[in-house]
Amino acid sequence: MMSNNNVILIDGSMGEGGGQILRTALSLSAILRKPVKIVNIRAKRRNPGLQAQHLTSVKALAKLSNARVEGAYKGSTELLFIPKDIEGGTYSFNIGTAGSITLVMQATVPVMAFAKNRTCIRIVGGTDVSWSPPIDYMRFVYKEILRRIGINLEIKLFRRGHYPRGGGIVEYCVDPLSSYIRSVNMVERGRILSIRGLSHAVKLPKHVAERQAKAAREYIINSGCTSPEIDIEWYEPSRDKHLGPGSGIVLWAICENSILGGDSLGAKGKPAEKVGYEAALKLVEDLKTGMAFDRHMSDMIIPLLVLAKGKSVIGGSILTLHAYTNIMVVSRIIDANVIHVDGELNKPFKAEIEGLGLRPA
Repeated sequence: MMSNNNVILIDGSMGEGGGQILRTALSLSAILRKPVKIVNIRAKRRNPGLQAQHLTSVKALAKLSNARVEGAYKGSTELLFIPKDIEGGTYSFNIGTAGSITLVMQATVPVMAFAKNRTCIRIVGGTDVSWSPPIDYMRFVYKEILRRIGINLEIKLFRRGHYPRGGGIVEYCVDPLSSYIRSVNMVERGRILSIRGLSHAVKLPKHVAERQAKAAREYIINSGCTSPEIDIEWYEPSRDKHLGPGSGIVLWAICENSILGGDSLGAKGKPAEKVGYEAALKLVEDLKTGMAFDRHMSDMIIPLLVLAKGKSVIGGSILTLHAYTNIMVVSRIIDANVIHVDGELNKPFKAEIEGLGLRPA
């Protein structure tokens, strides 16, 4: 019987009080083999407790790390997670709703890198849904940033899934780390080399994707940036196998020292021009700070660099409450203050991260 003294207690109501606390805590728990108990899960959300997407993350992480889990049911506000070895292998999961595939990826990819074998996960759910990175952000920004720190991630998109029907299909694979995660010195982005984008529309007229792209292109050019090259993804009705209508656009700027992204999703009654404008506005705002990481990657890179060998220094375009909460969770899990932040909430920031130098499997 494990003593409660050996279990790290995480309060799910701290900081932004959402699902990010659960994902970061369980991911680090699995990698470091430290048992955790999370209470007040998603306490600050309108529907607190575990929902379908969060349960899929828990189940996937439990499978990957051969963990014993208590409290893994819908609506649960407490969870005990006791991990063992990370073996790797091939797995399939179905969120059962339009719950975010990319948030499950965010939780599992770091764990897959520390497995003994190549690991692949095939998952059904939402690829382009609110409050989560779109799948194209993961394909064209997240994946490339991870490559720079030594994590080889492959992503295959078979079908998109939007709210409310979902039905998106993604397969992603991670090779075991060949060496330590690499520390980085990425404070400033450097010169913009090019701007790319992908605008999609499924079960909708082609002009929706085209108008999104046109609005994004015009805003970026008017902001003084280089003219972006934006591809269009659309399907003839006879070839469109998606379950429901949906659209969105992801833009990414390839810079001397980094890659930054911006995105926006379509919605019923939302003009396509507004979708394109929102994505371009996000990207331009983050580029104007001169920092190496956009507002999303500033959050997601922190738990990974804590595991790296050596000291990392990074610059983020915005210190979001998500990023600040991630720092709180990481410090609680490793029981040390290894992240030093210079900056204020909702402003550009610089962070120094002392890596643990965790040896791969």
